[in-house]
Amino acid sequence: MEPLTDRIELVVADITTLPVEVIVNAANESLLGGGGVDGAIHRAAGPRLLAHNRGLGGAKTGDATLTPAFDLESLGVRHLIHAVGPRWGTDPYADGSEGIGYRLEDVQLGQCYQKCLELAREVRAKSVAFPAISTGIFGFPPERAAKTAVGHVRYFLERNAFPERVVFCCFSPEDLAIYQRELRPRDFTAPIQIGAQRNRDK
Repeated sequence: MEPLTDRIELVVADITTLPVEVIVNAANESLLGGGGVDGAIHRAAGPRLLAHNRGLGGAKTGDATLTPAFDLESLGVRHLIHAVGPRWGTDPYADGSEGIGYRLEDVQLGQCYQKCLELAREVRAKSVAFPAISTGIFGFPPERAAKTAVGHVRYFLERNAFPERVVFCCFSPEDLAIYQRELRPRDFTAPIQIGAQRNRDK
C-alpha cells in the first residue's frame, strides 16, 4: 500500500483480501449480487450474505446498506456496506457539457460515498476499503468518479475521527494513476500571474 496522506491509501488488489474492518461493495439495486466486485464480494462472504440480503428489499440508487461480513469475518472484516452507484447516462437533462457535480449521476455517486462514510462512522470503523463505484459496467467515467470519490472522502475525514483510514482499492495500475493525480498535493499559496510581467525598467 502507498500512503498518500495520514488517512488515505491506494492499492491495486482484490478488495476481499484487504486487512480492513469494512469493505464497500459496488452493488446493484437488488443487493443480490452481480458481476465484477459485487460478485467477488458475494462469493467471498458466502451464501449467508445472499440469504440475508433477500430480506432487505433492495436499495435505491445513491443509497448504501450495512450488513454483516459473514465468511469474511474470519479475515477480520466486521461489516460490508453495499453502495448502489448510478449508471452513467441516466440524467435526462444532461448534454455532456456539465462540469463535475452538475449531473444527476455526480450527485448520486456523491451520495453513495457520503452514506458509506456515515455508516462506517456509526460502527466506529478504523478502516474502510472502497472500490471505484460505478466505473465498471455502470459506465461512469473513471476520472470523473475519482474526483467525486476523493473530494467526498477528504471532506469527510477532515471533519470526522472515524473511519480512521480509507483505502481506495483500484482495479489496475491505470486506475491507480488516476487516484494518484487526484490525491497529489496542490499548492494553493503560489501567486497567480496573469499575462506577461511588465518590464519595470521602462
